[in-house]
Amino acid sequence: MILASAAGVGKSAALACVTGTRFMEEKATFNNKILPYLLLAPSLFIIGYFLFYPTYETFRLSLYRLGPFGIRKIFVRWENFIDLFTSPDYLHSFKISLIFSASVVVFGLAISLALAVLINREVYGINFYRAALIWPYALSPAIAGALWAFLFDPSSGYLNYFFSLLFHIKPKWLTTGSLALLVVTAAATWKNLGYNVIFFLAGLQNIPKDLHEAAAIDGANRFQIFWKVTFPLLSPMTFFLLIMNLIYSYFGSFGLIHVMTEGGPANATNILIYDLYKEAFINHNSGLAAAESVVLFVLVVVLTLIQFGTSGRRVHYQ
Repeated sequence: MILASAAGVGKSAALACVTGTRFMEEKATFNNKILPYLLLAPSLFIIGYFLFYPTYETFRLSLYRLGPFGIRKIFVRWENFIDLFTSPDYLHSFKISLIFSASVVVFGLAISLALAVLINREVYGINFYRAALIWPYALSPAIAGALWAFLFDPSSGYLNYFFSLLFHIKPKWLTTGSLALLVVTAAATWKNLGYNVIFFLAGLQNIPKDLHEAAAIDGANRFQIFWKVTFPLLSPMTFFLLIMNLIYSYFGSFGLIHVMTEGGPANATNILIYDLYKEAFINHNSGLAAAESVVLFVLVVVLTLIQFGTSGRRVHYQ
């Protein structure tokens, strides 16, 4: 009797499980094929109207040039692009942008990783140090540019005050071409440090400590542990930040340059995004500005694809 009761209970439980599974499968079935598209329609409309349509208009406008008084558009095909790549000023901006971008990406990632390693330790007041390193990212580019402009002002800047006391010189930081590019690069790197440090710190804290302990037991020193264990495990985060810093260096540095140098002196800091602004809103040459947008878009895409093809091979997702 007991065995029969147990068997009956077992059959009832199995039947209940099967019935519950079928019920769940029936509840998970969605027969309405139109409703998902209706739910996605608002998002698709916003993306299409505010992203894809302006992109299409930019590509189309790059093939036109405004007629006299801006009354009509003249179809000129590829003349805007030919004018760009035969212009010494634009080629100079192209070269300056490559130098600026490479410097911001390389130095920004290197300094951020070093700072993230330092603040990954449990010491007294570590939360204050972490907040102090992250807060520059909260500043707007205009405010950050104003701070650096005041700091490097030739006549009243704090830096020149100390230079005059120590070396009896007052460099003209923002009115000398090479120095202005150096200062703008340092400001752009500093502005984005907080963003990089946040991600590097998150990556470091997710690395199991057992791996470091095992490497130390095997006789590895601190440098070997970092280079052979920590850095390879940070490769996904490093690759992500590499792409984001590239985009930032080409598109996110406009506010800094506009406040600090306005592309000067003598176009020494006139990177592509600022040259685009001048053509569109100062010279009112919308066709040429649209062509510069297309070139900038293609350049960033090509550089990103190169990074995916080279750096991406060394990325190991655990």
